[in-house]
Amino acid sequence: MNPNYEFQDLVQRYAEGRASTAEVEQLGDRLRQSADARRQFVSLMNLDTALESIAAEWIVDHPPAGPKLPITPRRRVLIRKRYLIAIVACLVLLVSHGWNERVKHRSYAKVENGTGVPELTDGTELKDQWIEIAGGTLELLTPTAARVVIEAPATFKFESAQRLRLKRGRLAADIPPSARKFTVVTPSGEAVDLGTKFGVDVPMRSEAEIHVFQGEVIAQSSDGGKRQNLHTGEAFRLKSGGGAARELRSAAFIRPEEINSLHAALTAGQPFRSSEAIRELREDPALVALLDFESADLPDGTYDCVQGRWPGSRAAEFVKTGDHVRLDAGDGREWPQLTLAAWVRLDQDGSPYQSLFHTDRWNHKTPGHIHWMVTDQRKMRLEMHGNVPPDESDRLSTPPDSRSPVLRNQGRWIHLAAVYDADARSVRFYLNGRFDNEVRLQTAHPARLGPAQIGNWNQADRKLSGRIDEIVVLGRAMDDIEVRNLYDAGNPYR
Repeated sequence: MNPNYEFQDLVQRYAEGRASTAEVEQLGDRLRQSADARRQFVSLMNLDTALESIAAEWIVDHPPAGPKLPITPRRRVLIRKRYLIAIVACLVLLVSHGWNERVKHRSYAKVENGTGVPELTDGTELKDQWIEIAGGTLELLTPTAARVVIEAPATFKFESAQRLRLKRGRLAADIPPSARKFTVVTPSGEAVDLGTKFGVDVPMRSEAEIHVFQGEVIAQSSDGGKRQNLHTGEAFRLKSGGGAARELRSAAFIRPEEINSLHAALTAGQPFRSSEAIRELREDPALVALLDFESADLPDGTYDCVQGRWPGSRAAEFVKTGDHVRLDAGDGREWPQLTLAAWVRLDQDGSPYQSLFHTDRWNHKTPGHIHWMVTDQRKMRLEMHGNVPPDESDRLSTPPDSRSPVLRNQGRWIHLAAVYDADARSVRFYLNGRFDNEVRLQTAHPARLGPAQIGNWNQADRKLSGRIDEIVVLGRAMDDIEVRNLYDAGNPYR
């Protein structure tokens, strides 16, 4: 960058209150060392008028003892130069000695809503300090009205009201015009807002990603990477010296509008109700499998563990095409009845299918093996090999699907359940505890389980993008009330 442009940018950041401590010290050094920099600083700060006003006040407050001397043009220039030097000298002293104290005590943001972070209560002011949260979610508000939600586990600090450094974690930002150019700095680059809603994800073992929900963001990778202008619906992975486009994962981020209902559920004691429901399920004789990802013995597979529905809890996250969880349960017998239920947070909808649970032996053409998924039409589907739909002669007849789309509230946790009864030849679907649809089959084989995958399956159109917090396989048919109670107990919203 041209040194003069760099200096002008530094002065602008100082004037707007966005300069970090290091940048303020850098500005002070330039002002001390260069008369030209001091002149340019005063010009950029538009102090000409202020200097004249101050000079006039000083003349009035300190009248001369002797006769007044005529103010010639040359003398006026000398006076202005003396005042200029005095003012700049004061500014240099302010920058070099007093500013650090102001920065030390200045608040760059305050906690609007802390959910599951007891050490940072509502109203807590955040200064230039590193903050680490192991669980929970923080909603923060800056003096420029930027609203930022940070989800644990996270390590971050504000360097100014307009600059946040995120070492690890996930944030969503809602930036009004008053906070334009709000910047999030990560180890592999930075995101500069141009009036947007966007998210930044900094995982432990990978480069940061920027996701633009609305508006425009400048993505700048570290070490000389080319600047990228990202627009609504676009995502970008920041790599040292470069970067790469990514699929948008809007639901991977907790947004400001979600915080209040999450906080209300936590206050109402929902985590305890959920744990009690899990305990009862574990005592059910018909239980085939239950994964909640809370035990030390995590299931096999390729996936990341991130925060679940509750502060400090865990969920499996599926991002890459090959991400999956292995589950081997219920093999060696037939299941005339089966209930599948899961808390999921889907990042994407449409093509490809979002794969929830697939048995490995589907391709063996054995009747009863299972595919449970969300289709490209956003419907929940429970398909079993060899079953015959209601009217096989109807070309429009499809495998059993829910009637309603499952992603009406994309970007939130949803509870999905499917209840299968081979004797009744029926499949019943439930969305967030409510009965949605029943499909009657011509032919219904008993279900078969065994080795299976949650998430990615071995076909190009079967993957999963999102999180699963809890998945239950029960060898009996739950009724409407049981499904509703299971949802009510585990609901993270109020």
